[in-house]
Formats: sequence, C-alpha cells, structure tokens
Amino acid sequence: MAQPYLIALGAGAASALLVATVATGSVLSVPLFYLAPLPVLIAGIGWSQVAALIAASTAAIIVSLFFGAELLLAYVTGVGLPAYALSYLALMARGDDDGRRLEWFPVGRLVIAAAIAGTLAVAALIPLVASDLESYQAALKSLFQTMLTERADGLPADSDRFLDLLVAVMPPAAAVLTMMTQLGNLWLAGRIARTSQRLMRPWPSLPDMRLPRGSAALLFGALIGGALVSGFIGLIAEMLAATLIMAFGLAGLAVLHAITRGAAGRTLVLATAWLAALALGWPFLLLALLGLADSFLDIRSRFGGRRTGGPPAANDD
Repeated sequence: MAQPYLIALGAGAASALLVATVATGSVLSVPLFYLAPLPVLIAGIGWSQVAALIAASTAAIIVSLFFGAELLLAYVTGVGLPAYALSYLALMARGDDDGRRLEWFPVGRLVIAAAIAGTLAVAALIPLVASDLESYQAALKSLFQTMLTERADGLPADSDRFLDLLVAVMPPAAAVLTMMTQLGNLWLAGRIARTSQRLMRPWPSLPDMRLPRGSAALLFGALIGGALVSGFIGLIAEMLAATLIMAFGLAGLAVLHAITRGAAGRTLVLATAWLAALALGWPFLLLALLGLADSFLDIRSRFGGRRTGGPPAANDD
C-alpha cells in the first residue's frame, strides 16, 4: 500500500532535481528543466492523481527550501500545477448510458487545458517582473539588450525595432512553449506508463482528436481582446490566442494524419509537414487554419473515409 506514496515522493524529488539543474548554467540544464513535469505526470497517469499531487507538492517543498520563492512560483505555475491538472484530467472518465463502457476525458480537451495552463503560467510570473505593462516591457527590452550586447559586442543602430519585436513575441512564445512542454511530457509519460503496463486508461487515437465546441469562439475572442484591450489583460489575451492557435495547429496535424490513412506517399507527406512546422514555425499557422476548417466543415469525415488503400495502422498515433 505504501508503494504509490514512495513512488510519488521519488517522482517529486526527481522533478525538483531536474529544476535544480538550471542553477548549474550548463547547456544540458535547459532540456532537463523542460523534462521536470515528466516524473509528476508518470506518477499521475501510472498510479493516481493523488500520487501526482504528492509528487508535485514534494518537488515544490524541495524547490522552496533550496531555491527560494521566485523559483517556487515558477515551478508551481509552470511545472507542478499544470502537470497535476493534466494527469487528473487524463484519468477522468464517466460511464455511458448503459454503464458498460467508460468515456475518457477527450484528448482535444486536454490540449485546450494545456493551452489555458500555459497562458496562466506565464501570466502568473509577470508580477514578479513589474507591476504594469510598460515597466514589464521595459524590463524585457533591457534584458534582451544586455544579452545581445554581450554576445554581439555591441548593437547596430537599427536594433530598436528588433528589440521591440522580441518584447512583443516573447510572452506568447513563452506561453506556447509551456503548453507544448506539458503536452510533450504528457505524451512521453503515457508512452512510458503504457510500456510498463501502468497506463490507467486506454491509449487514445490521436488522429481522431477534436477540439471541444467553443474553441473557435474562444480563439476569436482572444484575438479580438488582444487587438482591442490594452494593459495586462490585452497581453494575456494575446498569449491565450497564441496557445489556441497552437492547439488548432495540433488539430490540423491530426486532420492530416486522418485523411492520409491508406494514401500513397503518406509517410513523405506527414514527414514533410512535421519537419516544416518544427523547423520553420509558420506552417503551424496553415495547420491551424486546417484544424479550424475541420471544426466547421468536418474535413475528416468528408475526405478521410474515401481512402481504401488499406486499414489504418494499429497504432496510428
């Protein structure tokens, strides 16, 4: 009976250790920091949401004892709390009308939850930097200016535009990175739990992922809010819009996986789409449009069912 609690405590210590690598300043510290949610997620989806809560709490206590309040807040908002929430949601299920089969929390809703969590995580850290938007942007600009000056031995005369671009892009990019870090760790934790036969729910078919109804309205609302509202509220709206665009980009990838089942050259098409999106970034906007179109037109039903070149792969995820 004590095994889940011991595993949770060990997972929390491992998560805190991954966060602590930031203090070393080594090149490996960055990827190790991004793996910090993984132990919490493994404990959650491999044992229970209570194990995830214990793991996240243990890590938070360790971080607070050795690294202080600022890193504690960063851990709780960006690592521990989102990891616990995602593991909790991933294990949610309800019985169908006959009570014979469980309906598990949909993957699309997990993606939207990660998008909101990524936005809130970055928003919660803003007060640590400044109390108003102008001071926050000035602090970011000064930070980027110092970094570029140290690396380039001086800035060119027209550097202000570039610095302003960095200041505008950084908060939404940080929110998207937090979102994708949590989702990537959730996928990896699911794989590990599945391999060790500890996965508490059936593995979902990722190409069949659909975002919940209302996601498009939420995206349009965030875009309008970011364009019309000033101050921190407008900045939070911009970050939410960025994470939701990424969510629709992932939905677009799911559409691409679904409609190319059984098609000749499928591997080449998918590999090209993935590599272009990861290497260039902007193709995610096209994928987001595809995901958005699918939410209104149901492209998967219109085109995916016409493929007759063979059954889908048994583990097409």
